[in-house]
Amino acid sequence: MKLIDFDGLFDEKLAQFMEENKDKYTEKQWEDIIPKLYKKFGDTYVSRVKCTPKEYYAKMTDKELSDTLRAHIREDVPTPEFLCAEIEARGETKTLIPLLFDEDVCAVSYAINLIGDNEQAYDAYFEILTKELADEDVRSDVTDIFRLHADELKERVLAYYNQGLGKEYMLEILSRVKVRDERVYEILLAAFLSEENTAVYAGYLAAYGDERALPHLLKKIEDRTIGFVEFQELKYAVEALGGEYDEPRDFSDDKDYVAVEAAAVRRANAEDNGLKS
Repeated sequence: MKLIDFDGLFDEKLAQFMEENKDKYTEKQWEDIIPKLYKKFGDTYVSRVKCTPKEYYAKMTDKELSDTLRAHIREDVPTPEFLCAEIEARGETKTLIPLLFDEDVCAVSYAINLIGDNEQAYDAYFEILTKELADEDVRSDVTDIFRLHADELKERVLAYYNQGLGKEYMLEILSRVKVRDERVYEILLAAFLSEENTAVYAGYLAAYGDERALPHLLKKIEDRTIGFVEFQELKYAVEALGGEYDEPRDFSDDKDYVAVEAAAVRRANAEDNGLKS
């Protein structure tokens, strides 16, 4: 596929225009003018393609649009807004769902960003979450979308969790369920009591908001073997559920605590130096 770098063509025309008008506009005015020029360029006849940039993409089939976007990403050629606009006008989901299963992580991320929170893509999104080899950042992007719909997706999430599919991501989604459900509470509590990822699972209990978890959190925070990061997350979870924990703890030998304190000292010194100067 021969890609057309419309953004590159625009940059050439823009450079010429700016040179011809370099003393006519201020920097602030250029910030307003350039987007208008780009929009106008979309309706400008380009002899190389014998049509305007907008018409070039309007003539493509859905598959051609998807393939062209994939090619732009893979070959690192700037993706024109005119291409994205045509995809959006056609309906991002049906055009871009094939990209969600692409081997190129950048292509998948691009597709998710364009599709966004669209129910038509949920089946594909769940497939991404339950594929063990899927990119973690991509799965996190999908989880962020599903967290907003935790209640309506609850049964499906529970089913995947019980099958052992994408469990970490399913736990995060379940922690955002608002309507109380004993199954959800038991799963979140069991994860916390597993002694794995204590800081993360404490945060899930805090997000879920069931006060019955408070005694379990208070018991764990008394454990003198936990590190500074775990302690901080546990303390936050305790307070989020209406509890308190004020007993002094010594983390002077904890590497995370030392790093945090050192960073605080550097910031303080930088601020002092700024004031002195």
